[in-house]
Amino acid sequence: MAVALTLGRRGLGNCWPNPAVGALVVKDGLIIGRGWTQPGGRPHAETMSLKQAGKAARGATLYVTLEPCSHEGKTPPCADAVIRAGIARVVSAMEDPNPKVTGQGHERLRARGIAVDIGIGADEARRVHAGHSRRMTDGRPHVLLKLAVSADGKVAAAGRKPVAITGEPARERVFLMRAMSDAILVGMGTVMADNPSLTCRLPGMLERSPVRVVLDAKLRVPLAMSVVATARETPTWIFGASDASAMAEKVLCDKGLEVFRVKAKDGKLDISQVLKLLAERGITRLMVEGGARVAASFVSADLIDEAVILHSPKTIGSEGVDALEGLRLDALTKSKRLKPAGSEAIGPDNAEYFQRA
Repeated sequence: MAVALTLGRRGLGNCWPNPAVGALVVKDGLIIGRGWTQPGGRPHAETMSLKQAGKAARGATLYVTLEPCSHEGKTPPCADAVIRAGIARVVSAMEDPNPKVTGQGHERLRARGIAVDIGIGADEARRVHAGHSRRMTDGRPHVLLKLAVSADGKVAAAGRKPVAITGEPARERVFLMRAMSDAILVGMGTVMADNPSLTCRLPGMLERSPVRVVLDAKLRVPLAMSVVATARETPTWIFGASDASAMAEKVLCDKGLEVFRVKAKDGKLDISQVLKLLAERGITRLMVEGGARVAASFVSADLIDEAVILHSPKTIGSEGVDALEGLRLDALTKSKRLKPAGSEAIGPDNAEYFQRA
């Protein structure tokens, strides 16, 4: 199961709206087939592993990180493929929270005489499938907040001027986090101050860049900004207020961006509605990367499922921008909603992890 989970993680950020499943076919102590959910969600992990095993799958055991699907979608149910292959036993890490599936895939297998064991590797499976589970149960993506914070608790210099806070090893880790996310979200303040590309700049991984999501209530993002200029290479979705300019929307759409409208109050977009629309479009894992206002709004709305704080030994000074605008950092680190999940050194910096309690 540990190997199946490792295979499944290959699909994180790359197979939405489907979960990143891993599967192995094992017979006489040998792995004879392996698979993981492919880009765009098809083929499924089970069908990949069964195809690789071929006729040898008869009488074998299938290890899979999520219950085989039982409903007819774009492809036939995986449970039926397992039955046709002659698998004798299925070891499944967890039931699928999708109400179209929950328990039905396992029951279909049992009805055909296949032994089913559930729960091995369940804790790790729940972490891998956190985005799928959150989307199925709460109608929103799993939200990861990333903050890079100076030793004096700042995220930008005076006047919101960008400044390099963490070292290269930490920045590379952030690129990897982006590659494992379906979408990355920032506010207009970050776009205007940093002109970020929001891509995965690890060698050979540009194509693993997530969908870029920008909160821009007035649809005023300048056309020269990277998120606009490269929208045809890396998908970019702009969320504006319901009453924002229709002409501005047309200009952005002509540039290759998609524009969504949500409710706004006092110039601030309804974050819950943003998440709902992202989930409806299939986004399961959302990385929130900036800036201080956006981060504070997610913390205040209790919409953080996981957080990574990259602590730098550098200082910025008292005039710098606080990590969470209007909030102390311990609104996140001391929140009753989150629990510490470990820490590690990454080059000269230190990463502190939190998970929803």
